Amino acid sequence: MNTASVPVIELRQVTRTYGRGTAAMQALDGVDLIIAPGEFVAVMGPSGSGKSTCMNILGCLDTPTTGSYLFQGVDVGKLSRDQRALLRRHYLGFVFQGYNLLNRTTALENVELPLIYRGDPAEVRHQRAREALAAVGLAGWEDHTLGELSGGQQQRVAIARAIVTQPAVLLADEPTGNLDTARGQEIMDILTRLNREQGITIVMVTHEPDMAAYARRTVHFRDGLVVGAHEEAA
Repeated sequence: MNTASVPVIELRQVTRTYGRGTAAMQALDGVDLIIAPGEFVAVMGPSGSGKSTCMNILGCLDTPTTGSYLFQGVDVGKLSRDQRALLRRHYLGFVFQGYNLLNRTTALENVELPLIYRGDPAEVRHQRAREALAAVGLAGWEDHTLGELSGGQQQRVAIARAIVTQPAVLLADEPTGNLDTARGQEIMDILTRLNREQGITIVMVTHEPDMAAYARRTVHFRDGLVVGAHEEAA
């Protein structure tokens, strides 16, 4: 890690509590985490460990109860709801286990969606969506609907949609969870290539050690805390 650079993500003593009094549940209990630009980090931990809550905070879908979340040096907690929405729209990409694509629409139309929300003109949308599909190995599949694509191809479309806005950070939640081993490895190869060639910072939740091994660093959660981290061999 280049210590001279500003971290793209920094959590400082972040807690997240749901409920009050005797019903209160501490999902995060003082998490410190630094992720440098260009890193590929896998997040692991048992159910209830806090990893999903942490990802929701990183994605600006939730906010800490106490502590600070800094994105590229900016305190996200001091942003308005609209500013957090702009951060999500311009700087973050999301990939989910269930793909979250629109049925009865083409691959190209699915990938264009974030650019429509952003207000980009049609010519720009078409070009960038085609480039994103090509980046995940789906050049020539632009006009295919979801019913004509395999699960692995649908996840490629989802990745293309996540990167079409050229985000600084890609947040992936169990991206291979619905795929067989071979298709999962193909997805991990794509994520690794995007990280290395385009410099996209990737934070990925996974319960599969063989998929976590693709990352450069693995962070382990337990009982709302980061309990360990290790670097993968080069």
